[in-house]
Amino acid sequence: MAVTVKIPAQLRNVTDGAATVSVEATTVAEVLDALFARFGELRARISDDTGLRRFVNVYVAGEDIRFLAGLDTPVGDGAQVTILPAVAGG
Repeated sequence: MAVTVKIPAQLRNVTDGAATVSVEATTVAEVLDALFARFGELRARISDDTGLRRFVNVYVAGEDIRFLAGLDTPVGDGAQVTILPAVAGG
C-alpha cells in the first residue's frame, strides 16, 4: 500500500532534501524499514536498539502511534505518516 511520509526540515539533509517520500508498507515498522533501506543515515537519527528514540514522535493521520499500536500501527493505502523529532532550545 502506498504511504506518504512527511519528513521534517531537520531530517531532510539525510533524505536528499525530500520533504515527502512515498513507500509501500502496511505498518509503521514497515514504513520505517523502507525509509531506512532508502536513506541509511536516517536510522541513526530516529531510532536506537530499543526502537524509536524517545524524542521522536511518529503520527499516522495525525494520531500519535504511542497511543495506538506503536510500531505495529497499521497504515492503509494513501495514509500519511509524519515523523517529528522534538526540538528543544532556549
